[in-house]
Amino acid sequence: MSAEIEKATERVAKLRAQIDKVSGPLAAAEAQLRAAEDTEKARRAEREIEYGRQFAGTWMGRAEEAANSGDDARQRFFDALSAEPWFAAYVEYRAARHKRGHVMTEAQRAQRTIGEVVTVPEQRHYAAQILDEIVERLEKESAQLADEFNQGLVAQREAYVAAQGD
Repeated sequence: MSAEIEKATERVAKLRAQIDKVSGPLAAAEAQLRAAEDTEKARRAEREIEYGRQFAGTWMGRAEEAANSGDDARQRFFDALSAEPWFAAYVEYRAARHKRGHVMTEAQRAQRTIGEVVTVPEQRHYAAQILDEIVERLEKESAQLADEFNQGLVAQREAYVAAQGD
C-alpha cells in the first residue's frame, strides 16, 4: 500500500506544480481584467458628468424645442377636428347650452333692473363626458409618444457615455 500512497503523492505534487504554473498567469490576467474594468468604469463616470454638464447647459432650449414641436400638429388637429361633421354637431349642442345660460343671465339682469325678485334659476353647467373620454385616450397615446422620445434621450446619453472620444 505504501507504493500506492507514494505514487498518489507524486501525482498530487505534479498536479499542484501544474496548477501553480497556470495559476500565476491566470491571477495576473484576472488582475488586468479588474484594472481594465475599473478604468472603463471611471471613464464612463467622467463621460456621464461631461454629458450631464452639456445637457444641463442646454436643457431650456431643448425643452422649448420639445414643447414647440407640437405646434403644427396642434393646428392640424384643430383643422381636422373642425372639418368633422360630428364635431360641428357637438359644438352646436354645446353652444345651445351656452345660449340658454346667456338667456337666463339676461333674464336675471332684467328682473333686477325692474326691481322684481329674481326668480330665474342659476345656470346649470353640464359636463361634457365625451371630452373626458377623448382626453383620456389622448393622454394615453401622447404618453406613449413621449416615452419613445425619452428612450431616444436615454439612448443618446448612453451612446455619448459609451463613446471612446469626442
